[in-house]
Amino acid sequence: MFGRLFSKNKQTAASAPPWQETPEDFVRMLGRVPLFLDLSRRELQRLGATCRQRQYGASEVLMRQGDPGAGLFIIMSGRVKIDHLQADGTVQEIRTEDPGEVIGEMSLLDDLPRSATVTALEPTRVLQVPIFDFRAALREDADISIKLLAVLSRRLRQAESRQI
Repeated sequence: MFGRLFSKNKQTAASAPPWQETPEDFVRMLGRVPLFLDLSRRELQRLGATCRQRQYGASEVLMRQGDPGAGLFIIMSGRVKIDHLQADGTVQEIRTEDPGEVIGEMSLLDDLPRSATVTALEPTRVLQVPIFDFRAALREDADISIKLLAVLSRRLRQAESRQI
């Protein structure tokens, strides 16, 4: 999904390591997150300024079921698997995710523990929107909050219409 997003022009490649995205890259990536589709460029820049890149080795856990949410992750490179520990102690693999996919976005809005464990299947880089920085942006910019409420309302309506 973000394949071309990560290619670098010569000027950028000379000024940063090949894996280092720029703040502008962060804005483009955030603009493709379904939760953030209604945000303006200025609002995306506000969130992009808080992003952090993180790297995980193969078999390393990005997030563990039951832990508090630390924020949203956009997979930049690599691949992860998502598992859910069932009440009977068995582990159910839910799915795998590839570059461009978003995981953990609901943790930005609720204080519920992680509902699954996410493990890198290979070396993986992610862009993280930390929960505390995200919530600070919501407190400082009411327009972001209102737009996110509209997105969540649409999602709820869609979910309800599928059940009717």
